[in-house]
Amino acid sequence: MDMRSEDMLSGDLSPDGRPAGPIDLQAEFTESEIGSVLDALDAELVGLKPVKLRIRQIAALLLVDRVRARLGLTAGAPSLHMSFTGNPGTGKTTVAMRMAEILHRLGYIRRNHLVSVTRDDLVGQYIGHTAPKTKEVLKRAMGGVLFIDEAYYLYRPENERDYGQEAIEILLQVMENQRDDLVVILAGYAERMETFFRSNPGFRSRVAHHVDFPDYGDGELLDIAGRMLAGQNYRFSASGEAAFRLYVEARRAQPHFANARSIRNALDRARLRQASRIFALGRPLSVEELTTLTEEDILASRVLTQGGALGPAGQGG
Repeated sequence: MDMRSEDMLSGDLSPDGRPAGPIDLQAEFTESEIGSVLDALDAELVGLKPVKLRIRQIAALLLVDRVRARLGLTAGAPSLHMSFTGNPGTGKTTVAMRMAEILHRLGYIRRNHLVSVTRDDLVGQYIGHTAPKTKEVLKRAMGGVLFIDEAYYLYRPENERDYGQEAIEILLQVMENQRDDLVVILAGYAERMETFFRSNPGFRSRVAHHVDFPDYGDGELLDIAGRMLAGQNYRFSASGEAAFRLYVEARRAQPHFANARSIRNALDRARLRQASRIFALGRPLSVEELTTLTEEDILASRVLTQGGALGPAGQGG
C-alpha cells in the first residue's frame, strides 16, 4: 500500500488529496436514520434474534461500504441480492420490506419500494407469454426490491413444456446487468431453496447474503398472539390464555403448521366462536365481554377436540 492510501485509511487525506478528518461511523449511522428501521423491526417481530443480528450486520457492512466509496476505497458495487429461507409465517416478507427501507436510506436503491411476486406472476402458460410477464414485473420493481416467494417453483425440470426456465434466464440477466438498480430477494423453504440453487448455479453466484429464519417457540407464539389480539382490541382471559397455550402445543405437533400465520388463523376462528357465544347470551354485554376470549372460545377448537383434521398450510380448527 502506498503512503497516500495509508493516509486515506487513517483519515488524513481524502481521495482528492485534501485533509479529511477521522471517519465517525456512529454519526454516519445516525444521519442515515437506519437505526429507526432496525428499531421498528425489533418492535414488529417477536424473537428472530439470529435474523435481526444478520440484518444489522448487513446494514453495518453497507454503511461502511458507502463510506469507503466516498473515500475512493471501494472495490466495486457490493452485491445486494439475498436469499431468505425458512418455514411460512416466520416474518420473511416483513423483513424484506424493512430491508428495502434500509437499502433506500443508504442510497443503494432509488425507491423505498418492494414488489412481492410468486411463480404465477412471472411464468406464462403458452409460448411467448412468459417474457412479457417477467419483464413487466421487473419494470414495476426496478429501482427497488423484487421479492420472489417460493422461488423454487420457477424451476420444474419434470415438465419439458414448462416456461419457468425462460423467466429464470431473464431474471439472471437483470440481476447481473442491472444490479445497481434492482435488488432481488429469493425466499422459500430451506431444503427446496438449496435444491433450487444446486440446479441453478447462476442464482447462487449472484446471491451474496443468505438469511435463515427459525421457527418460533411456544412462548414466542403466545407473545405473537397477545400482540395480534391487542392490535384488534381483544385480549385473553387468564383461563383463555392457558387454553391457548395448550392449543399452540397441539397445533405445532400437527402438519402444515405456519408459525405466525397459523396463530392469526386460530385467533380469527376463536373470535368467531366468541361472537357466537356472546350473541347467544341474549342480554346487554359489558365491554369486557365484547373484548375477551375465554377458555371456552379456545377449547372448542377441533385441534383440541378431535386432534384436528387439517387442510392447507396454516389451516386448522
